[in-house]
Amino acid sequence: MRVHALTVGAFQENTWFLHDESAREVVVIDPGAEPRRLAAEIERMDARLSAIWITHGHLDHIGGVAGLKTLWPEVPVYAHPLDAPLWEHAPRIAAGYGLPFEAPAPPDRALAEGDILEFGGERFAVWHLPGHAPGHVAFVSETLCFSGDVLFAGSVGRVDLPLCDAAALERSLERLLTLEDGVIVHPGHGPRTTIGQERVSNPFMNGTARLRKG
Repeated sequence: MRVHALTVGAFQENTWFLHDESAREVVVIDPGAEPRRLAAEIERMDARLSAIWITHGHLDHIGGVAGLKTLWPEVPVYAHPLDAPLWEHAPRIAAGYGLPFEAPAPPDRALAEGDILEFGGERFAVWHLPGHAPGHVAFVSETLCFSGDVLFAGSVGRVDLPLCDAAALERSLERLLTLEDGVIVHPGHGPRTTIGQERVSNPFMNGTARLRKG
């Protein structure tokens, strides 16, 4: 299985492609914007879109969902139900930024802690990691972690947006620290990193900074 990203939209969000070359199938994680560009990438790979996985419902992670569903209406969208308010309010928030936004339909499949999603010979566990968003999840295998906006290279997700929870995000970061150092982190923004690198250098992971006082 090959993994790569296209960085899309005004917020420079990473849309990740999981490409099973032998089966000629693709899973897209967080199609955030520019659905025509994302669709062209799937066509370039000469693959069939089999699923859309969503880490959380902020507008910059779901802005391309409706466009892809127009082209592949049968493809299921997976997301955690606690982020339903974010999906509902995304068009209003996008309008506040002056951004075009096509509202997606509600997700087709509900994700829950402990679910297992299999693709490309990998088994991905669904980890519910709230804090940046109430229904935020990560997709975690033995070697890969698609962390959404919980963990970035050198930083972590914002906690100053509606429905954020700093204490919950700190607990989510502590949970990510239980992963092996070699696990590759594919974040929602910025470059790839590893758990080991963040354990050493990320101030919110090594104990030199906190998201809340006290």
